[in-house]
Amino acid sequence: MSSSRTPRPSELNEHQESRPAQATQQQGGGSYIPAPGPSGARSHSFVYECQEDTDEVSDSLTFVLVHGAWHGGWCWSRLAARLQAKGHKVYTPTLTGLGERSHLLSADITLNTFVDDVANLIRWEELSNVVLVGHSFGGLVISGVADVMPRCIQQLIYLDAFILPSGTSTFDTLPEKIVDSMVASAGKSAIPAVPPPPLSALGLHATEDLHFVGNRLTPQPLSVYRSSLRLQNPVIGNGRPCSYISCTQPTFRGVDTSREWARQQKDWEFRELESGHCALMTHPDMLARLLLELAD
Repeated sequence: MSSSRTPRPSELNEHQESRPAQATQQQGGGSYIPAPGPSGARSHSFVYECQEDTDEVSDSLTFVLVHGAWHGGWCWSRLAARLQAKGHKVYTPTLTGLGERSHLLSADITLNTFVDDVANLIRWEELSNVVLVGHSFGGLVISGVADVMPRCIQQLIYLDAFILPSGTSTFDTLPEKIVDSMVASAGKSAIPAVPPPPLSALGLHATEDLHFVGNRLTPQPLSVYRSSLRLQNPVIGNGRPCSYISCTQPTFRGVDTSREWARQQKDWEFRELESGHCALMTHPDMLARLLLELAD
């Protein structure tokens, strides 16, 4: 395997070359754009023109919370309960092949699949003014969702999350030794998938947290680490307001490059939270307050 390098932060918003694609109207108000990717593959399924909700004025927010690797929608239950208690709507989709959808595990799952999971939820639930939150690996997903339906999104919040340039895969950013280890561990299963790490590696130590997570973690499709998103608008966030929450006790080294890039963005909100990487489970009250402050 050839050696990999971490993309420079400046590359995150550089223009990526792509062939123009023609949009075709489909039922439901979405403009589907079959954008070319590597070897002719699409970059994502559609660009959906959400109808902005201008008729009602409400103090209620709509949150769509996107989980990270090995998790499922279940991991947000503690945080979701806090937000719902304040009168807000909360959606916690589980990405294909994970959690209660682990029976759909396939070698064909890509980042585009994950983007479609969340975008289709927003479309079929007819959501608008969405506060889109992505934790860890979920940061890559929300970048893709904002690319295909920016008018549906009020703002994006990256929770100790990964941010990658358009056209870059996760494996492109990792040292060769780590990539080789992940590939080797995934090869032990019939469908290549990376097994969950020890809970301590995720910053989970308290008995109640270990009991809550238990055996719920499921293998992450190897194919999503190899795939990349080719964004129609390579500017991360696609013009929507963005915030980054850095968990500091301790810091999660995996997102170091993403964290520092976000810190340098003058038009982004950057906040720190005194918690470990899995604040959604270990510090739901603190995180709920911060999300509501950012979304206000």
